[in-house]
Amino acid sequence: MVKAYLRYEPAISFGVVASPESNVAYDPSGRLLLAAALDRFAAWDLKRGLPSLSFATAAPSPSLAVSCLATFPSAASASASSIASGHADGSIRLWDTETGSCEATLHGHRSAASALVFGPSGAIIASGSKDCDIILWDVVAQAGLYRLRGHRDQVTGLVFLDSGKKLVSCSKDKLIRVWDLDTQHCLQIVGGHRSEIWSIDVDPSERFLVSGSADQELRVFTVRKSAEEGEDWSKWDMLKLFGEIPRQSKERVATVKFNKNGNLVACQVAGKTVDIYRVLDETEAARKAKRRMHRKKEKALAKSMAAEGNGTVIDPLSAQDLQNPTPVVTDIFKLLHVLRVNKKICSVAFSPNNPPKGCLATLSLSLNNNMLETYSVDNENVSNMYSIEMHGHRSDIRSLALNSEDNLLMSTSHNAVKIWNPSTGDCLRTIDSDYGLCSAFVPGNRYALVGTKSGTLEIIDINSGSSIEVIEAHAGSIRSIVLIPNEDGTAGAWGFVTGSADHDVKFWEYQLMQKSDNDSKQLSVTNVKTLKMNDDVLAVTISPTGNHIAVALLDGAVKVFTMDSLKFALTLYGHKLPVLCMDISSDGVLIVTGSADKNLKIWGMDFGDCHKSIFAHTDSVMDVKFVSKTHYMFSVGKDRTVKYWDADKFELLLTLEGHHAEVWCLAISSRGDFIVTGSHDRSIRRWDRTEEQLFIEEEQEKRLEETFEADLDSAMDHKYGQKDGAPDEGSVGVPGRKTKETVTAADAIIDALDTAEEEVKRLDQHQEGQNNGNGTTFQPNVIMQGQSPSDYVLNVVSNVRPNDLEQALLSLPFSDALKIMSYLKEWSMVPLKVELVCRVCLVLLQTHHSQLTTTPSARSILTELKGILYSRVKECKDAIGFNLAAMDHIKELLAMRSDAPFRDARAKLMEIRQEQSRRSDRSDGAEKRKKKKRRTSGES
Repeated sequence: MVKAYLRYEPAISFGVVASPESNVAYDPSGRLLLAAALDRFAAWDLKRGLPSLSFATAAPSPSLAVSCLATFPSAASASASSIASGHADGSIRLWDTETGSCEATLHGHRSAASALVFGPSGAIIASGSKDCDIILWDVVAQAGLYRLRGHRDQVTGLVFLDSGKKLVSCSKDKLIRVWDLDTQHCLQIVGGHRSEIWSIDVDPSERFLVSGSADQELRVFTVRKSAEEGEDWSKWDMLKLFGEIPRQSKERVATVKFNKNGNLVACQVAGKTVDIYRVLDETEAARKAKRRMHRKKEKALAKSMAAEGNGTVIDPLSAQDLQNPTPVVTDIFKLLHVLRVNKKICSVAFSPNNPPKGCLATLSLSLNNNMLETYSVDNENVSNMYSIEMHGHRSDIRSLALNSEDNLLMSTSHNAVKIWNPSTGDCLRTIDSDYGLCSAFVPGNRYALVGTKSGTLEIIDINSGSSIEVIEAHAGSIRSIVLIPNEDGTAGAWGFVTGSADHDVKFWEYQLMQKSDNDSKQLSVTNVKTLKMNDDVLAVTISPTGNHIAVALLDGAVKVFTMDSLKFALTLYGHKLPVLCMDISSDGVLIVTGSADKNLKIWGMDFGDCHKSIFAHTDSVMDVKFVSKTHYMFSVGKDRTVKYWDADKFELLLTLEGHHAEVWCLAISSRGDFIVTGSHDRSIRRWDRTEEQLFIEEEQEKRLEETFEADLDSAMDHKYGQKDGAPDEGSVGVPGRKTKETVTAADAIIDALDTAEEEVKRLDQHQEGQNNGNGTTFQPNVIMQGQSPSDYVLNVVSNVRPNDLEQALLSLPFSDALKIMSYLKEWSMVPLKVELVCRVCLVLLQTHHSQLTTTPSARSILTELKGILYSRVKECKDAIGFNLAAMDHIKELLAMRSDAPFRDARAKLMEIRQEQSRRSDRSDGAEKRKKKKRRTSGES
């Protein structure tokens, strides 16, 4: 009989506030801050310091790490996709702002998306990637429009100009390109930067465009408003260099951002500072230019007076320059503040909402130590408003421990210990500590122990969330803390064992001590025994029955001693590199060791013989633990994976992927119903056991299929990807790319065409039989579910995702393309499918044009479609035009009935509410003054 196992699935992930790889952005309402957390992102309420909504992909994977975020601030409707995210696999996802669900996944880039921006209407998204391409996407149709090629390195920034008709892109190839989206070609190439350009932004009024690189200056360009503007402009130019602003920092620019009003620009460098510049209006800039010219005049007069004695001549300043000086870039951009923080800044974002009274703007930062900070910017200084830091560690997680009831989880990092609720992922306590390498809960769950890198042993009170005692336990770092169990396998109440790099294994006893008569009794520990070893101790474990203790040493050997007498029993020798982790099964029969040589070895505890050596991970094995009362075990490693094993059959049962960096530690619940893992990516992930069964053979086949598909994908990318040479100058390409989904969709269309063709043949045979007098009843094909052949094929084509349709049609052979063309006439009669029919016809005609024009049977189809499609499209266009005119008429009627224009109803409502709140504040203040007067008069 085939043995079945229960599957473990990813449940929740917590501990990450902000990933350093992605930017932060405000949501469409401007109240919440969006911050990426590895493969998901959350909307944070800055005032409460809590996440309001989480946006997560279906399955966690390192390839789905969020690399950029974009929002459309004034979404036309609640159902509009106003949040977009770019991911490490090149995909773009559109999200519903209300529910947090993914509405569409767009595949087109072959590398991580690096820039993402919504068009002014919100109906178009432009995305740039590390594959050097820019793709324009239709948000409504959820499909790609076209691909712009020309950059020779990663695209780092994108902005729309001229009401979305122009697109400006910058790249690490040191060039800025201006694209005309109507003609889909490059209008202008702007050089001048001496190093890679990392960011660009344009102010809301489109006066200036600012670009930042590793140069010591920010370059400012004036934006052309219209074709008639200026005689000194070239015919096709959209940008002209206005000047350069000297920067304060020597580090490269990471982000350049204008605020909503355009009066501030923030320049964030790849370090700990943000330079905030004030953008002066025309009046202030002219006044500053006059002052500059006045100073220049005074200097010129002083020079001329000094030159009279020497006999030299100084050119006087022209009267026009003195009266109406032309403002230069330093007259308009004035350094206001330099914001310095304690850690490296990853990204910045201005709040789109109106700032608090007396402030110029609200600026939010994401730091590389897993924090979010928000500052208010005014004329005088920059002050911290909010900080979100409680929900994650500042560095990687080095150890995890569950209490006996599995309702508390403890994690340690370089400067803090955190207590979590493993069911919800909420942080309950944060306790400052030294660098914790190992931890354990004391029986009773009131206290916890933490072993640190400096060799101290910290005793933590869970209820008060404080460290009550720090003991100098070892001279080297403490690598292991193991509770001494009772004979029945439960955690014993008398002590624990620590192993350290100072070659000592120490045995400790619990004691309740009272420091003074007024204080309550608190836990303390005393050292009762010490076992001296001849090398650094890397790991210690005790058999659940308490009979043996195993010690792993730096020389790669594991030594087993009896617990009562500490008499040497066994040596487990076989690993080529040091053993980093080990565990003993609940029945005390097996011991498993994991090593830096990437292997797991399973040993018998009776004779110390090696049952099996397994090549478990592609990097060092960092932790391994048995599931209670079984011979199943979990291992984690530096290869980012969690693996589930059967130690009796020596088989890999399951590989769990989700972490984005090395997995350091592992904790398993007492019942084995869930496991928790901690990683270098600062995340803690919980994996739950489900009722779904898994079989070893099926999992092996699935892994082989995944390997084959991965090889197929890489081969496909190599075959259909961009050539190694330089891209064509300003060329346009197909937006999508071939994926497993497009291949599956093409197969489904081919199967539907074959099924429909067989059904048509059967119908013809049945009709012929009826004509000959054979009156048998026709039995339709069950697969078609009562649909006609044409409707069945139409249904299959309609079910293909819009973004995958073009690539699926490109994969069809000519014979199948001809079959689809024969159905298009009938499909065009369905009013809701006219757009789909036109799209299918256009793709097939562009792909197979030469063959279609030379095939006699196809000519008649094309001739019929030519007349039908034009008329059907005109009908749809007329209907849309009629509806738009009717909506404009209704809008005018509503505007006539109301004092406020229809389009500004929401803004008017907000103004009314603000006025009402001001009036209520005034009335409250007047009442307070009256009460104060009455009180003073009564006292007198």
